[in-house]
Amino acid sequence: MPFVNIRIVAGHSQARKDEIARRVADTIAEVAVVPKEAVWVVFEDVQAEDWYVGDTAVSELRRRAAKP
Repeated sequence: MPFVNIRIVAGHSQARKDEIARRVADTIAEVAVVPKEAVWVVFEDVQAEDWYVGDTAVSELRRRAAKP
């Protein structure tokens, strides 16, 4: 049984996660030749303050990008 763990910055809608899970499950089922129901997809929401790119938190990168 394939297990997919997706860590994602918190704030994505349930509809978006549903779509991601559907696409991931469809693709793995097709490639691994298993039923889609055998594919497990788990999301872990990570706060932007706890996710870093290099030594900068994603929350800070977002603040910088929002400045004119």
